[in-house]
Amino acid sequence: MLVDRAVRNWPPLLDTRIQFAPIALMSVCRLLLFCFAGLIITRELRAESAAATHEAERDSRGAAAEASITFSSVHVDGPYIAMTFDDGPSAALTPKLLDLLAAHHIKATFFVIGENVAEHPEIVARAAREGHEIGNHSWSHPNLAKTSEEAVRSQLRRTDDAIKSATGVRPTLLRPPYGSITAREKRWIHDEFGYQIILWDVDPNDWKRPGPAVVRTRILKETRPGSIVLSHDIHPGTIEAMPSTFDALEAKGFKFVTVSELIRMAVAQPPHTSPRTGESVPTAITPAPSPSPASSPAG
Repeated sequence: MLVDRAVRNWPPLLDTRIQFAPIALMSVCRLLLFCFAGLIITRELRAESAAATHEAERDSRGAAAEASITFSSVHVDGPYIAMTFDDGPSAALTPKLLDLLAAHHIKATFFVIGENVAEHPEIVARAAREGHEIGNHSWSHPNLAKTSEEAVRSQLRRTDDAIKSATGVRPTLLRPPYGSITAREKRWIHDEFGYQIILWDVDPNDWKRPGPAVVRTRILKETRPGSIVLSHDIHPGTIEAMPSTFDALEAKGFKFVTVSELIRMAVAQPPHTSPRTGESVPTAITPAPSPSPASSPAG
């Protein structure tokens, strides 16, 4: 009887298994498809993560490279500063400034315009002979960030050649007019000309001709150890301000060096402690970004 009952029940059981087989197969297929999709998504996420990491590393390298060639101030161990004078040489004013610098035993850095160097090479030669540093400030003072690469190259090369002709030495520093220059320009100019890009952290806005007393007061107020001080040897008020400015800076204990000497004095700035969290936070050696033409139109 048991055998007969089993035989009688067999066909329905068989039918049920046959009926549910396609459903089970579909479930397995869906599971496999889900797993396969999961693998694809995981691979894409990993690829995106790797790309983001690579991009961040590249940006970090780019920022570090830019920081190593661009200076607006320098962290130094001592009261050292660099006085810089732009847009000369001036036939009437630069020799007077050179006399003042010699009287104070100060070495400065002159960022010269190529057209003016070609017109007064003897003044640039004298400045170099007396120990001052000569830097490139372009041929005719254009906004480099708005100038084509080939035009920028011409501006720098012509000035480079004029300085070499006047002094026998090629410059190693560039101050872009207005402080205006792109990150890409910084890199290729450094690679092609070997220039370090020099900005500033003290700007008395002497190009506005506010008067000698104002120029002096602004310089004294803003100057710190490691400062790069911007001014111009083409404005009479600036030259008039310098004797008392030099006296006051010396009275504060500041010592004057050229920009290249200041950079060679750079020391790593120690981490400082955040008062809010107690974390140790590193500080950059060259902190300030490029000034805009609007804020310093005569740089």
